[in-house]
Amino acid sequence: MKHCLYFLLALFIVSCKTSTDKPAKTYTPIRGLITQKAMVVSAREEASKIGVEIMKKGGNAFDAMVATEMALAVSYPYAGNLGGGGFMIYRKADGETGALDYREKAPLAATKNMYLDEQGDPIPEKSQYGALAAGVPGTIAGIFAVHKKFGTLPIQDILTPVAELANKGFVITEKQEKRFEHYKEYFFKVNEDTIPILKGYTAGDTLKNPKLAQTLYRIIKNGRDEFYEGETGQKLVGFIQQKGGIITLEDLKKYNVKWRDPVRFTYKDLSVISMSPPSSGGICLAQIMGMIEPYNLSAYDHNQLEAIQILVEAERRAYSDRSFYLGDPDFVEIPVDSLLSNAYLTKRMEAFSFDKATPSSEINRGNISGYESNETTHYSIIDQFGNAISVTTTLNGAYGSKLYIPELGFFLNNEMDDFSAKPGTPNMFGLTGAEANAIAPEKRMLSSMTPTIIEKDDKLWMSVGTPGGSTIITSVLQTILNVKEFGMTMQDAVNAPRFHHQWLPDEIYFEPNLFDKELFSALEAKGYSINVKKSKITSKVDGILVLPDGTLEGGADKRGDDTAIGF
Repeated sequence: MKHCLYFLLALFIVSCKTSTDKPAKTYTPIRGLITQKAMVVSAREEASKIGVEIMKKGGNAFDAMVATEMALAVSYPYAGNLGGGGFMIYRKADGETGALDYREKAPLAATKNMYLDEQGDPIPEKSQYGALAAGVPGTIAGIFAVHKKFGTLPIQDILTPVAELANKGFVITEKQEKRFEHYKEYFFKVNEDTIPILKGYTAGDTLKNPKLAQTLYRIIKNGRDEFYEGETGQKLVGFIQQKGGIITLEDLKKYNVKWRDPVRFTYKDLSVISMSPPSSGGICLAQIMGMIEPYNLSAYDHNQLEAIQILVEAERRAYSDRSFYLGDPDFVEIPVDSLLSNAYLTKRMEAFSFDKATPSSEINRGNISGYESNETTHYSIIDQFGNAISVTTTLNGAYGSKLYIPELGFFLNNEMDDFSAKPGTPNMFGLTGAEANAIAPEKRMLSSMTPTIIEKDDKLWMSVGTPGGSTIITSVLQTILNVKEFGMTMQDAVNAPRFHHQWLPDEIYFEPNLFDKELFSALEAKGYSINVKKSKITSKVDGILVLPDGTLEGGADKRGDDTAIGF
């Protein structure tokens, strides 16, 4: 009965109440798309459709991953990419799990202080815009690694529909038109010539990209090496160096993906499988969920005072640890077992009180005995065979470095900004880092990407993830809890209003116009600082929930053009 009541709680609350106020109004739950066998949920209908068509032809979730990833590069240049990288979590039908790291790497010529001025202070523009901001791309290596290990269909069958999409074009949405206009100034600043996006496209127009189609056809013909050694790679390097970048052909040839063990932990009756370093997502998610597990979260109202306090205090502690301990595990030793131990997490929450906030100035990294040393896109896929993947891929900032390669038809990332240009100085997402995430040649930069798969009773239960920079971790967290603790549908869980705290700056960010001022007053009375004017919450969560009868429910975030398609 209790879960039924939570299932009916307001999800689009314009007026949130404190625990002592009258009950909030209830709404009829909204179910996402329900399908019987397979589903793709991604940022664009075109990408979801292509992924589903691959599975209808007999392909598995991994074949669909390759197609969906590249279709997003065509139809969602804001974050979909050939010039970036990402992470994948998978769970095969037999229960085998794993993680793929195809994150970008620092070029061989990169140096620790390459973005500092003569006074030793960071020059943000150098790590955020143009060719010098780019890390060595990993996306093409990633999709070919997935196909080699798990794929069943020929690469030509998988990628030809994507190249055809680039040739025939995709329809611009209203949201895309607004993004094109919003970033117009940056496009002009970084690119000497007018790029295709700036040719006055409006909603309803069709944007064709024949140069990208040509690039894709070369990759279909010549495989992975086309991008890292062939004509495409040579054109890429030539353009980067012409624009003042430092990536070389040797950088491309030396690039390698990493198959890693995911972070795996339990939360009540759930088994959570999430991304390991150099993503901070899995460890931070595990820390937060470990710190809140002793509290009966479902006893409090959703998005209300006590529930927000519990989550915020756990979040600020996890992000504090993130800033000091986490980086590329191939370069620094990370005390994972200590960070995730029950004893450590219990101690971290000892100072928490419902009576008042714990200022971030009083929260430093936790003391560990024997320490050894926001623009992305996400998609979830479950196939008809029982395989599941969760993938988050990125250029880092919106349209990455804003640098467009006309001959190849895609944008280049600005992932170098995810390093700590100067320890203790925030990056473009406001995240502060330490020596563990300092720049070094061939090092992978720390990320917040949190692709996640969850089991319940040893069976597949959910695939979920989101873009959103520093808010990725907390958005994934709240979506999982919305279903687990508050009985929401998958669609309602991704649509629900969100909040975020990341240790520094010491503020709770709330989605604007979705929370009541009385709630803010109650939080401020306890010492919390509220920010709704400069909301960092840009996450667009996409997830798939396996319902008790075995059918699939898609949750495609209403904040974007995200679409669930299946059969």
